[in-house]
Amino acid sequence: MEKFALITGLFNLAFLLNLPAGYMRGRARKFSPRWFLFIHLPIPFIIAARIISHVDIRYIPLFIFSSVLGQLLGSRITFSDPER
Repeated sequence: MEKFALITGLFNLAFLLNLPAGYMRGRARKFSPRWFLFIHLPIPFIIAARIISHVDIRYIPLFIFSSVLGQLLGSRITFSDPER
């Protein structure tokens, strides 16, 4: 059960790190340096968290899925303008 909680926590971490990155990527010009930066910026943090927590390499596809999901949902975030 402890391993399940750890993997779930890393899944959520990957998702939550990629939400703001996806939001910023969605506002950057496609294929610009900022666009690439916002895609790749969360990756070292996710890798470090996986290594520190000693999670097996076979769970990497799950974390990639979580990261892509965070990027996609983050790019769709919109905020309403209260002045309008």
